[in-house]
Amino acid sequence: PKTDIVFLKVHKSASSTVMNILFRFGETHNLTFAFPQGGGFQLYYPYHFLARFVQGFSPRSPRRFNILCHHMRFLQPEVQKVVPSSAVYFSILRNPVQLMESSFVYYKGASAFSRVRSLEEFLSQPYRYYNPASGDRHYARNLMTFDFGFNPDGDVSPERVQLMLKAIEASFDFLLISEYFDESMVLLKEMLCWDLDSVVSFPLNTRDSSTKSPLPDSVVEKLKAWNRLDWEIYTHFNRTFWARIERDIGRERMGREVKALRERQAELARTCLQGTGSVAPKDIQDSSLRPLQHGGARILGYNLKQGLDEELERTCRRLVTPELQYSSLLYKKQFPPPPP
Repeated sequence: PKTDIVFLKVHKSASSTVMNILFRFGETHNLTFAFPQGGGFQLYYPYHFLARFVQGFSPRSPRRFNILCHHMRFLQPEVQKVVPSSAVYFSILRNPVQLMESSFVYYKGASAFSRVRSLEEFLSQPYRYYNPASGDRHYARNLMTFDFGFNPDGDVSPERVQLMLKAIEASFDFLLISEYFDESMVLLKEMLCWDLDSVVSFPLNTRDSSTKSPLPDSVVEKLKAWNRLDWEIYTHFNRTFWARIERDIGRERMGREVKALRERQAELARTCLQGTGSVAPKDIQDSSLRPLQHGGARILGYNLKQGLDEELERTCRRLVTPELQYSSLLYKKQFPPPPP
């Protein structure tokens, strides 16, 4: 199994669920994580990543970390200073239309969104609300482009787009697609030589559907045009995703693997969870399992069954522990506080 991994955690793309998979794998195999200085949750995002943002990194000692997966704005030469040269690089993408809808609800406080009632209103005159010079502009335009380290207000000429796609291909071994999450997990398992249980997960950091609304076609077209760079990234890597599956796994085997993954997930849900799945934040009984609530979104969580044996309780708890709590726990393990 591959144990040296760089995961670029793209915002609002099921990346918290992927992060949970990496946390569990790293914890099980005693791997080290490249944590933000002081145990924070982001590597000085939205600034471009620098090696010195990582706790325990020193230019004088060649210490390398196994897994880098906290939010960062990608800058490969700096990333290479903190992970082994054998590291596998991957990320996950989401359709930019749904991504922006999610971003609008989640980052409602961002300067571009705070004065509008709806996404339609924003898109009717985006430059009235959007300021390319503001520090939080990326939440409102080409968020994936920004996370990959490029300019979200950049030139959309075919030549520039090609250069950007080539640069991403040169840096990353593969990109997953959140709309095909189960297929993505099978591909991940394949590329990293992991077993099935390592890529099983429950969806984390997901929104209550009451805050989601379908978008009219006219808005969808405007969204694609406004997020043109993201749209180019997404359509290109959606194609290469399926081409890779055809080449490395085949549709038939993929079907069998996805079925096995879903069956294992359902089995774990029956074993671990009360009720049928996720619940509203107010209904989460154990406060240590309550995810951070942000913007206008209602982030769902889980309740574990009572009376599980110790080993099983641990397995189940890890599957539903929200990102911030899990990150803090692993940080304390890797950098234990000095005894009093």
